[in-house]
Amino acid sequence: MGNKNKTISFRVSEDAFEALQDIAEERDISLSAVFRDYVDMLVEHDGQVSVVPESELEDRKRESEEPSFPPTVEVPKSFVREHERLELEAEHLREQLEEHKAYVADLRERLDSEERDVLFLDDLDDEPYQLR
Repeated sequence: MGNKNKTISFRVSEDAFEALQDIAEERDISLSAVFRDYVDMLVEHDGQVSVVPESELEDRKRESEEPSFPPTVEVPKSFVREHERLELEAEHLREQLEEHKAYVADLRERLDSEERDVLFLDDLDDEPYQLR
């Protein structure tokens, strides 16, 4: 039998919930993923996860010979710049899409408001041809 996922349910204060939502938005993941990451980390370190201020974490890193926790990875600046560029481009494309949608909506509204007779070419084919 494969692993079955289990659901965990508990209550948190409204302030804590909003803080967790901010963390999820900052990391661009779902709120569920924040909890899954925390649970995975807790299980991986046999329940030995502690929350400490970043300044204290830096002090612990300097004093300890053990690998840093949480693990850190250095990312080249070019990767960060490219990511930021792509985010800006995506935002620009979203803005263009919204403008296009507004333009199409305006055209449809103008088309609906005009009361012109529409002449279909197919209808002209059914009529006999007359020279004038």
